[in-house]
Amino acid sequence: MSNTTLKNFKNLAQLFRDSVQTHQNEKSFLTKNSKGIFDGPTYGELYNDALSLASYLIENCGLKPQENVGLIADNRLEWILTDLAVLFSGAADVPRGSDATIKDMEYILSHADCRIVFIENSSVFKKLNSIQNKLKNIEYVILMDGTPDIYKEQKVLSFRKILEEGQTLSKDKVLARIDQIEPEDLLTLIYTSGTTGDPKGVMLTHTNVLSQIRNIPLELTKDEKILSILPVWHIFERIFEIISITFGCKTYYTNIRALKEDLQIVKPTFMASAPRLWESIFQGIQSKVQGMKGISKLLFIAALKTNRIRYNHVSVLKNLKLKLIPESFFLSVFKKIDSFLILSFVILPAKLLDGIVLKKVRQATGGHLKASVSGGGALPLHVDELFNAIGIPVLEGYGLTETSPILSMRTPEQLIVGTVGKIFPQTEIRILDIVTGKDIYPGPNPFGKKGELIVRGPQVMKGYYKNPEATEKIFQDGWFKTGDLGLMTANSYLKIVGRIKETIVLSNGENLEPVPIEAKLQESPLIESCMVVGQDKKFPGVLIVPSLENLKQYGNDLNSICKNPEVKTLIRTEISKMISDQNGFKSFERIGGFSLLDRSWEKGEELTAKLSLKRFVITEKYSKQIDRIYENGK
Repeated sequence: MSNTTLKNFKNLAQLFRDSVQTHQNEKSFLTKNSKGIFDGPTYGELYNDALSLASYLIENCGLKPQENVGLIADNRLEWILTDLAVLFSGAADVPRGSDATIKDMEYILSHADCRIVFIENSSVFKKLNSIQNKLKNIEYVILMDGTPDIYKEQKVLSFRKILEEGQTLSKDKVLARIDQIEPEDLLTLIYTSGTTGDPKGVMLTHTNVLSQIRNIPLELTKDEKILSILPVWHIFERIFEIISITFGCKTYYTNIRALKEDLQIVKPTFMASAPRLWESIFQGIQSKVQGMKGISKLLFIAALKTNRIRYNHVSVLKNLKLKLIPESFFLSVFKKIDSFLILSFVILPAKLLDGIVLKKVRQATGGHLKASVSGGGALPLHVDELFNAIGIPVLEGYGLTETSPILSMRTPEQLIVGTVGKIFPQTEIRILDIVTGKDIYPGPNPFGKKGELIVRGPQVMKGYYKNPEATEKIFQDGWFKTGDLGLMTANSYLKIVGRIKETIVLSNGENLEPVPIEAKLQESPLIESCMVVGQDKKFPGVLIVPSLENLKQYGNDLNSICKNPEVKTLIRTEISKMISDQNGFKSFERIGGFSLLDRSWEKGEELTAKLSLKRFVITEKYSKQIDRIYENGK
């Protein structure tokens, strides 16, 4: 479907209806059956089932246009069916994962005025049932999987049963509603994590999401196989669900436990991913190298080294190297001559070792992966460089839930490591000096200077639901304040360097960005996770979860490892070596102390669903360990 064709639709339901007619015989969303084989409906069958479900909601539940419908479930066929049924009804869904806390469920379903709610299983039902006296609006609970129970003296509805009943109903009302949906009508209401307060409901419209589909710089066809692993209720993963329907791709639902096996079964050509996935694979490669011996280890290390050199110098020759400030013509020519000479020596051994060693690494992803788009957090530079050098293109993108989400994205043809690509068409950005508020970009000397990133474009949300104060606070004269620190490179690519609220201000007034320090430390095979602390302190400290896998010779569990004096010495030496002048860190960025933690960080606890750090939660939870860092001094 061309961008010209996409311009003819005023809402997402019309786009889907048209796309399904084109791809009705293609398989759509597939899950593993009881035999472990991926299977699922064609697009034609998916469309008819969605119409049937929508008919039931309208006729039997009285679903009205622009009503909010709760959807608490993870990646599965019933999720996308519910999403489409609510969409075709002219309503908006309010999605959340099955790991939603009772507190979040209570707040979100009440705040969004949900009268109808779809839930995944009996586990979610138990949480919902425990707060039924606080959810006054809910009239219908629809269970996707499990045995229906009683909710407020009324039987919970079975998803399969209402789908069957809906197939006998007329589809006329649904079809009429599709054409009545206006571009600025609410499509979805996504609540942010709310780690420092109540979640805020991000209102995304049909216009917001259609702009993403029109402007995303990917050439996809119906032959693509897309592996779905990120939480589908996040807008980043959901955009790829929408892209699948738009272009008739096949989407395969998997999870982190089955990922290794499913990569081999599906052999995907594309997938959305989060930085934590690539960090995990990177750590796996490190562990594998450490466990190797003799010629195998030498070959693997040589393959990685020569291909990183090859990739680096090919990038220089193709003008795909990060440039923070403009270079003179003569310097540019000199660098290219230098790269050409180095490349002439390394190209043959790099290709030979690639065929012997790195081809096997690529096979671990199925061997057909054209690229993976990484979002939901910053991709550490060492991880970024490694996978692109190996031949697994990682296209880092940038955006927020409030921007539907993508504002910029790298492409296979314009892949500059260390950046998040070029700004999307129809999108404007400004970079403001944090102190003065004046424009750095655009400006007379706009390159290489960091500041607050603000944006304006068709993907920017309508506002926060029933929260005009928060909406007004986040907008500045029509520009959305991202809260991120960014800079524009000399080759006109955006680079994100941190979050304003993540910035640590030391007692001497120095501003410190924790992310680059954390990224460097996590290059170490001894460190599983870490978080830099030090707000209003004399020096930065760091909380560290040691790597059980790579330190098991010092203890059987993390508790014994953390108590081992040798481990503390090893970690202290590692920190000093990595956060040093030689690696580009300033004196005030040197780590003055650390604390070892005897349990791994988990999703829903210290980590968000996207596996990024919940800094506020970690700071509160490990306050005693942080205090100990500063009690001991340097």
